Amino acid sequence: MKLHQVYKAVILHRALWAGWIMSGFVVIALMADGTIQLFAPAHIASILQETGFSMDLTHVVGPIILGCAILYVIPVTAVLGAILVTGFLGGAICAHVRIGELGSPPEIISLLLGAMTWGGLYLRVAQIRAILPLIR
Repeated sequence: MKLHQVYKAVILHRALWAGWIMSGFVVIALMADGTIQLFAPAHIASILQETGFSMDLTHVVGPIILGCAILYVIPVTAVLGAILVTGFLGGAICAHVRIGELGSPPEIISLLLGAMTWGGLYLRVAQIRAILPLIR
């Protein structure tokens, strides 16, 4: 093996680990949010009321979040999961923009989670890197 090939293999191995770590943060955040919405909706009641959503939606949104996280962590369905996670986070950002909370912590967290969703997927899936090359 040539030195260049060894270097490339080491870089890809590190990128794979970094991708799984980023994806892990996203999954942990989504699982925590989904679990709170299912089992402790009283903790998020004020946030839901501020954004104009009813408390009854926690039993619908919680499983959706958990489903998106599960789809994202399974390698075969990771792209579908990333698309659904991005859509969910985009909706969260839109809800806060609608009520005039531009730049609020929930928006920033949603934006960062969305970037980490695709960043983690980019680092851990070679097909995504082939479709969206950053450097040629």
